Amino acid sequence: MNRIFLFLLTNLAIMLVLGLVISVFGLGQVLDEQGVDLDLQALLVLSTVVGMTGSFLSLAMSKFMAKRMTNAHVIESPRTEQEQWLFRTVQAQAQAAGIGMPEVAIYDAPDINAFATGMFRDSALVAVSTGLLAAMNRDEVEAVLAHEVSHVANGDMITLALIQGVVNTFVFFLSRVVGHVVDRVVFKTERGHGPAYWITAIIAQVVLGILASAIVMWFSRQREFRADEGGAHLAGRQKMVAALRRLQQSTNQPHLPEQLEAFGISGGMGHGLKRLFMSHPPLEERIQRLQEFS
Repeated sequence: MNRIFLFLLTNLAIMLVLGLVISVFGLGQVLDEQGVDLDLQALLVLSTVVGMTGSFLSLAMSKFMAKRMTNAHVIESPRTEQEQWLFRTVQAQAQAAGIGMPEVAIYDAPDINAFATGMFRDSALVAVSTGLLAAMNRDEVEAVLAHEVSHVANGDMITLALIQGVVNTFVFFLSRVVGHVVDRVVFKTERGHGPAYWITAIIAQVVLGILASAIVMWFSRQREFRADEGGAHLAGRQKMVAALRRLQQSTNQPHLPEQLEAFGISGGMGHGLKRLFMSHPPLEERIQRLQEFS
């Protein structure tokens, strides 16, 4: 899904910058009380600041980044009948969902895609690709819009930011603890930290980050089920099922790159361990869940 990809990419970049700042300016000295033992309390405070800052800065930047990266055209004064319909549909759904009117945008891309992002429920962004508008009928587009409006109404982006912030905190914290232990026990550094600490901490941060992303992706899959149910409530269950079936047909077409399937509304396919890192449940599971939804 575009919104998750943009969020995680920005979050990673901010975390790396903050880590470099800490290293360059020697802020990590608070972690090493008297040059011998870690000050775990200070480390936890620093980890929380770094983890939450990276997460919430990426959330605050998400709408701006989404517009820039997709070159989206925001519909301010609808110029065509299609733009008028999109604007009115999102407006009606936002009122029904009890949120402020989001910005509505179209971006030029051949893939069947849509996303919603933004830090606040009352000032979000809902965007659809030209590929989606060309491939779906209006009932199906209405359902996709309802799905995205439901993400906004459910506060999914802020919840994702909180979960990502907690995950960042523990990844930063545990990677420094691992680096400290290896530096002291294996390389016998007695005071301060040697190169082994930084190398081990970076490797541990990458490995733990990969494992932690499975937690974030699990939450992402659950929120897709909830957004499907919200879309069914706003647009009608049959329309939502029809939209998912259209996506299911489209992802079987060989010209859709796998990377677009992974970050698009349909989320792509995955088996075995790969399934743990999918942002979306398989479409057949989403359709089955909707058919059971009453």
